[in-house]
Amino acid sequence: MLQKRQVWLVAVLIVLSGCAVLGVSHYDDLFGPEQPRQRLVEYRQGGAHYIQQVKPILDNRCVVCHGCYDAPCQLKLSSPQGIDRGLSKALVYDGTRILAQPPTRLLFDATTTSQWRDKGFTPVLNERVQTGYANLQGSVMYHSLLLKQRTPFPQQTVLNDAFDFSLDRQQTCPTMDEYEQYAQNNPHAGMPYGLPALTNQEYGKLHTWLEQGAQMSEVAVPSKAVAQQVTKWEQFLNQSGNKHQLAARYIYEHWYLANIYFSEHGGTDFFKLVRSKTPPGEPIELIATVRPFDDPKVDRVYYRLLHERSTILSKTHLPLALDDKKLARLYTQFIGPNYSVSELPSYAPKLAANPFKTFADIPVKSRYQFMLDEAELIVKGFIKGPVCRGQIALNVINDHFWVAFVDPEKNASPAVEALLMQHDDDLLLPAAEQSNVLPLSSWAKYAKHQSDYLEAKTQLSEQIFNQGGKLDLALIWQGDGHNPNAALTIFRHFNSATVVKGFVGQQPKTAWVLDYALFERIHYLLVAGFDVYGNIGHQLITRLYMDFLRLEGEQNFLNLLPRSHRQQIKQHWYRKSHLSLSEFINRKSLLGAPSHINYQSDDPQRELYDKLAEYLAPVMHREYDHLAVPSTLRVLNDLPNAAVATLPQVSFVLANDEQGELKGYTLLRHNAHFNISSLLNEEGQRAYAEDYVTVLPGFVGDYPEAIWYLPNEAHADAFASGLRQVSDEASYQALKAQFGIRRTHPQFWQYSDLLHQTAKQTRGVEFGLFDYNRLENR
Repeated sequence: MLQKRQVWLVAVLIVLSGCAVLGVSHYDDLFGPEQPRQRLVEYRQGGAHYIQQVKPILDNRCVVCHGCYDAPCQLKLSSPQGIDRGLSKALVYDGTRILAQPPTRLLFDATTTSQWRDKGFTPVLNERVQTGYANLQGSVMYHSLLLKQRTPFPQQTVLNDAFDFSLDRQQTCPTMDEYEQYAQNNPHAGMPYGLPALTNQEYGKLHTWLEQGAQMSEVAVPSKAVAQQVTKWEQFLNQSGNKHQLAARYIYEHWYLANIYFSEHGGTDFFKLVRSKTPPGEPIELIATVRPFDDPKVDRVYYRLLHERSTILSKTHLPLALDDKKLARLYTQFIGPNYSVSELPSYAPKLAANPFKTFADIPVKSRYQFMLDEAELIVKGFIKGPVCRGQIALNVINDHFWVAFVDPEKNASPAVEALLMQHDDDLLLPAAEQSNVLPLSSWAKYAKHQSDYLEAKTQLSEQIFNQGGKLDLALIWQGDGHNPNAALTIFRHFNSATVVKGFVGQQPKTAWVLDYALFERIHYLLVAGFDVYGNIGHQLITRLYMDFLRLEGEQNFLNLLPRSHRQQIKQHWYRKSHLSLSEFINRKSLLGAPSHINYQSDDPQRELYDKLAEYLAPVMHREYDHLAVPSTLRVLNDLPNAAVATLPQVSFVLANDEQGELKGYTLLRHNAHFNISSLLNEEGQRAYAEDYVTVLPGFVGDYPEAIWYLPNEAHADAFASGLRQVSDEASYQALKAQFGIRRTHPQFWQYSDLLHQTAKQTRGVEFGLFDYNRLENR
């Protein structure tokens, strides 16, 4: 009996294994083995059809969800290389991995489709025999579109639980061999996921393109005039001599995320500043390292401008204008000053991760002025760089705060320079340990460094301000009389964030004042030194270290207040918190020196905000002035708390004004906290009764969660009145049914196009496609 059962089990296993082999090889049997195809063609040899007919559909219907790091299945449809690369089941954002994983950055970490296949990426296009029938039947993209066309999609309703829109949802990422079973189990999962299907005309164009082999073309090369600008800037960045090379390295490590354009030639061509093994005049050969300061393993690094040919996305767009004036400014900052560089620094991790050691030869004033000139860009790197997604990365900051800067004339004194040189070891950052970190031992080490540095910094400040130096508004940078980067506002939207010029919105709970050392450390912590592919220890120590830096920035602001109020206000900011190590270390950095700012009221923080706004008024950016919103919508700045509680973080409003011109507005909800010193218990620190809303002109944020359309003033009045009456989920959904553009709105894509058209008109060179991965289902 036992022998018969064993024979039966063997027979079953053979049958099952045969089925498995049949399933795996089914498409091989039909269309032959997979083999990456050459799909790039010249514009005049078929590429025009892709650029003119296909790319606009992919951009406006697909890239809005499949654009970057956080695209489902790492499917990036924003460039031919991303389309060809296809899908991966591996997660980029994973805060629990024990060991760092190899990065998967387009153009950098593999240069051919075959190399991506070796890294586990699977195709969405047919890579078997190239016939019309096979190109459709063997394409995951085609079947995903077809599934949506064949499956009825609800209209004007909330989608059921079969749809999962959570950012951390399980990703299936089926291959072609898995797709039939996947579709049977998930008939609702056609593309665009959780949004209306393409029109018949759009679907027909993609059908034809896929059937004909999905040929693609790059966007046009830059004009000769733009190419000449590229040549000029590459010549500047690649001059011989240690002084020029060290300056170029510093510039690169701060600008490498920027989308560079030449202001004299519009903003249609963007470039990335990259490291290359080849000099100007030769094809760029990228140096692919995890961090911009990792060892390039070449004798000489060349800094090149790589044409950005991917679709521009709002969530990663950091535009930087270059012109002759900027070039002259860089000469003044880095080449003109009288200093020498006897030896170029190495790329050893403990040195390269410490900009205070690496760039010690460059005067502090030059470095700081360079950062201040483009302060919004540098701060945007914190927001739109590798940590642009993830609550762990962002729950270290408040939802709404203002940022000002210490004047470089005050911050680059001989005493301050000496402080930085004497304590450059204490300014070492976690990136020195690369991407695999043991957090507890590292935490203790960096806590000691921070404590020693703050003690020395506080002693020097006490000495300066108690011996003739004045602690007053003259310490604040006024933008050299013309630069609006002097005042910034940061908005956190739970797991994304935005930075804009100006002091925007109501007076916030907290503010930062950044000095050079603090500004530089935040950049090397959150941008240059952060590895999104790093292990849990690397990500944890980054978050914990940022606690130090936030507290330091806040205490720079508190030190401008009367001594009698500093501790009291700080205690209000950190109510109900258990004394963390970060707070303990930073506690002694509150100065004993008096403020020489003349305060008249019992609310000196409000007075200081007013005084700062007046002090910076000549350079204050006004584009997002919340008081400039039409009165019909401005009333929402004082929304009742019950209504505030129902709102998502970022809502976009399209409204026609009295002249019938369509304008865009943003409704931001700010989550209040008793404190933000808790790493894992953010919900327990929420001060719900203190949540509030800010309504702004224009679009602030990259991930709209709700879209509202108000065709006339009567609708705007009714919307504002209705929103003030909202008190629960049912009343919110009723308002959404009346004025909202839900995921299930039959004209969703027309309103999406209208939204992008309006944003393009108002944002200009800063325009990029919005991301719909956070659209609510309500």
